[in-house]
Amino acid sequence: MAKEYSRSERVADAVQRELAVLIRDEVRDPRVGMVSITDVDISRDLAYGKIYISFVGDRDDDDIKAAVAALNGASGYLRKLLAAQIKLRITPTLTFFYDDSGRRGEHLSALIDYAVASDVAAADEVNGEDDQ
Repeated sequence: MAKEYSRSERVADAVQRELAVLIRDEVRDPRVGMVSITDVDISRDLAYGKIYISFVGDRDDDDIKAAVAALNGASGYLRKLLAAQIKLRITPTLTFFYDDSGRRGEHLSALIDYAVASDVAAADEVNGEDDQ
């Protein structure tokens, strides 16, 4: 029977769970604030990890860049704490990236709502002319 998940996927899940707790409890940088880890990609050799994050609340681009830079600056410290929590021979090097899929989803949803409202207004206008 084949394995359902590869080792790197299982390690990525464990890293995501542990990093969420570590960032919340251990990172004291005010630039970071409330962070949500949306995805973790771990290389097949478990040496490198890409951590995709989003932020709770509205932030402008400068705040996002500063927060990602702060997390990348603390990546060595977080890696050390992660190594203590997850027993692996090699703890992945962590690199943080901003995931803007939530922001894009909100934008697309607003565009769809606008298009639907425009269609309804156009249909009401046509139906209003037919009644006269």
